Amino acid sequence: MSAPHVLKLTPRTTPDAKVTPLHPCSWRLEIPDGEAGKYRLAQLDDYTNLPRKQLLWNPPVTISLEGRASSNHIPGTWGFGLWNDPFGVSFGVQGGSRKLPTLPNCAWFFRASPPNYLSIHDRAAGQGNLAAVFRSPHIPGMVLAPALIGFPLLFIPVISRMARKWAGSIIKQEAVDFPCDLREWHTYKIVWEACGVSFLVDSRMVFQTPLTPNTPLGMVIWVDNQYAFWRPDGKIGWGTLSNQEPAWIEIRNVMQR
Repeated sequence: MSAPHVLKLTPRTTPDAKVTPLHPCSWRLEIPDGEAGKYRLAQLDDYTNLPRKQLLWNPPVTISLEGRASSNHIPGTWGFGLWNDPFGVSFGVQGGSRKLPTLPNCAWFFRASPPNYLSIHDRAAGQGNLAAVFRSPHIPGMVLAPALIGFPLLFIPVISRMARKWAGSIIKQEAVDFPCDLREWHTYKIVWEACGVSFLVDSRMVFQTPLTPNTPLGMVIWVDNQYAFWRPDGKIGWGTLSNQEPAWIEIRNVMQR
């Protein structure tokens, strides 16, 4: 087995949010308190300015870190793992790569507070302490872009339910909600292999699936105050939540094999 090495991660924040190095391989990601209607984000990633086809990670790979959070109920989302930044949009300015939205591929630990509902399969958990995998085909963004013209139709419940079922036939998903006191330090590990993905907390297997995301993927660690849902009844929505006090996560010993 190869020796572990430290990931090279770049901070990204909205105004007043912070990514603070605590000591080598350890950071505190914090967003300020505030009302709904303003997006707040603190993030570390290794894919800034990379085109998706040049993302760094393919199986077999193991990502591990120790983490804790300021609360079990941070409004919004936070987590860490591997994904393809499917909603990132860039037009190549200031040396960046050109990106259009695409379909999601990911394997990550994801904390989603209400009213988030991040499942397009009724059998998969949509909120809570999630261990989750998405697998989607590589469809060019320019092919998907025309579908945005019909996006307003998703606010018609019967059409939205049909579209959700259709999306579920294309995007494969597995996710479970597992119990955990997020305020305590825990060791999280994602083992991504060609034959599936395993999720471990404190060396205990919390989820294992043969589903594996399409490659390549990038590493992300974040906390924010946003929500999104696409519920089985067809209701769709997104936005930002208020948080009455600063919210933070601390991570340490971030390693990759």
